[in-house]
Amino acid sequence: MLEQVADGVWVRQSEWVWTNSTIVSVDDGLILIDPGIHGAELESLADEIERIGRPVIAGFSTHPHFDHLLWHSRFGDAPRYATGEGARFAAETIEQQREGTAEAATAAPLELVGLVEPLPDGGGPVPGELTEHSAHCVGHAAVLLTDRGVLIAGDTLSDILVPIFDPFQNDQLAAFETALERLEPAVERAEVLIPGHGGVARGDEVGARFEAERAYVEALRGGTEPTDARLEADWVVAIHDSNLAKVRGG
Repeated sequence: MLEQVADGVWVRQSEWVWTNSTIVSVDDGLILIDPGIHGAELESLADEIERIGRPVIAGFSTHPHFDHLLWHSRFGDAPRYATGEGARFAAETIEQQREGTAEAATAAPLELVGLVEPLPDGGGPVPGELTEHSAHCVGHAAVLLTDRGVLIAGDTLSDILVPIFDPFQNDQLAAFETALERLEPAVERAEVLIPGHGGVARGDEVGARFEAERAYVEALRGGTEPTDARLEADWVVAIHDSNLAKVRGG
C-alpha cells in the first residue's frame, strides 16, 4: 500500500528487490516515477491512484532498466519521459527490456515497457531539479523536489544494495565518483530520500546513506575492502565481486 513520505509524495514498494514506485502531486495532477513491478502490483498502484482522485499527467523513468520502464494502461496515456540518453538507450534495447520484464515481472504489460521520450527542455511537467549522470546506467537521473526536500535517487543511495556497476560502460568507478559529486548538493538539501530499491531515508539517515556510498567507492578506488553493512547479504556480495572484477578489468 501507499506510504506518504512528504506533502504530496507517496511511495509504494514492490516485493521484487524492494523496488519503489513514487507518486508526486503537482498542480495539474500526478507524476508517476518508476512504477513497478508485477502486474498485480501495477493494478494495485492504479487502484491507489484512483483513491487519490487526480489524473496521471506524466511518467518519468530514472534510468533505462526494465524495472524502471514499466507502465499500465490504467495509468492512462500520459507522456512518459526519461533523460535524452535514457530515452535513446531504452529505444535501442527495447526488446531486451521486454525480455527482462517477462523473466522477472509476473503479468506486467510487455507492450508498454520502454515507451519513453526525451524530457523537454526545462523538465516539462516533471517538477524539481534533475541530476544526470552515467553511474549504473547511461541516462541515469535523480529528481530533487526542491519545494518538499525530497530526493528521488534512482539506483543509488540504497540501504540494501551497494553500487552496481554497468557492465556495458568503461570506468564505472569514475562514473560513480562523478555521480556522487553531482548528487552531493541535492543530498544536502534533502530531508527525505527515496532510492530505487530499499527503505526510504529521513533526516540524518539521508546523509548517512550518501557517506556509505562514498566510502564504498573510495575503498574500491584505494584497493581496500569496504566495511559496509550491505555486504552482509550473500547476494550483495556477488554484486560487489562483479564490481571488483570490473574495476580490475578496466
